[in-house]
Amino acid sequence: MKAISQPNISNKAHKFATLTALAAACAMMLSAPVNAAENDTAAASANAAVPSAIDSSKRVIRRAQPNAAVSTPQPDAQLNAAAPNNAQQSNVQPNRTPLNAAQNEAQSQANQELELTGTTRVYERGPMTATGIDLRGGQLPNIPTPQVQLSDISFVPTMLIPQQKGLGTDKLDVSLLDDFIKDVSPNARHYPPNFPNRTQRHNAREKIKVMTDWIEPYAKSPNASYDVLLRAAKLNGMGRNLDLGSEYTVRGGQYVDRAIKVKPDSGEANFLYGLMLSEGGGFKEGQKYLDKAVSLGYTEAEQSLAQSDLLSDRRDKALERLRRLEQQVPNNALIRQQIKLVEDGKFYIWDIPAPNVNVKPTM
Repeated sequence: MKAISQPNISNKAHKFATLTALAAACAMMLSAPVNAAENDTAAASANAAVPSAIDSSKRVIRRAQPNAAVSTPQPDAQLNAAAPNNAQQSNVQPNRTPLNAAQNEAQSQANQELELTGTTRVYERGPMTATGIDLRGGQLPNIPTPQVQLSDISFVPTMLIPQQKGLGTDKLDVSLLDDFIKDVSPNARHYPPNFPNRTQRHNAREKIKVMTDWIEPYAKSPNASYDVLLRAAKLNGMGRNLDLGSEYTVRGGQYVDRAIKVKPDSGEANFLYGLMLSEGGGFKEGQKYLDKAVSLGYTEAEQSLAQSDLLSDRRDKALERLRRLEQQVPNNALIRQQIKLVEDGKFYIWDIPAPNVNVKPTM
């Protein structure tokens, strides 16, 4: 049994040795391209004169060398002669032999000659050159052109007033404020106020709040001008008539009193103060200011005196005053309506359907 088994063991040993030799040969052949690639990478790193990076696509990015001349590209024949091993480097096969040192040096030199160098440029945002479609030029395709028509165009005259007393003071633009006071005064200057509907009354109240808040800091100044004080008094007086609060009554009286001290002979200021006092119940206190306004030619002060007479149970005197005023101003239709109210036993001569007013809501 032992003599028969020895040949089999010997054959197995020879086969094992043969397989070991073949594995060693294959390992040597496979390690050759790896060594060649390592040599190429080391040579490229040694010859690289500028920093580089690798982007997400594994492409090598080299920064151009500043202040260096750009080399002239060589013809295809010269390129093939100078770098005969380019194809071999790009398509390395496992059974190819590695490049020697002389070939590596020649290839690196050829790559440097082909590399374009120059000043490094940084991206800078430039002016936009694409203007798109100019809408002013004409009709856009398949889009209808909107048609706009303007009507009831009105202009507000510019009104500038001094902010404080004296020369060289700053100016305030009260153009919109004056336009609002002019439109709403027939409806809200006297008590009771009269508006064509509740919406216009609400809009007037809200706008008075906004405008009094705007002029308040200027009117509070100790050196406020007469024009500022008079406008602040008008706004606060209308706010009082529209039941915005007692602070409007207090501020209105303070501002008009200061306005009279600045201009004692102002018919409008004396009328406004007498109106506030008499319509607030101070008939005796307000009469002296209304009488002075009448002496200064302020017609509406006579109507306020007639209202004061009517509320003081002097109906005959009120009616006499209004009839006399009608003769002086025959074209005033409002006075004839007030006479009719007194004759009918009414107590408020300003309780007349007010003219339509279109107060815009506050934005």
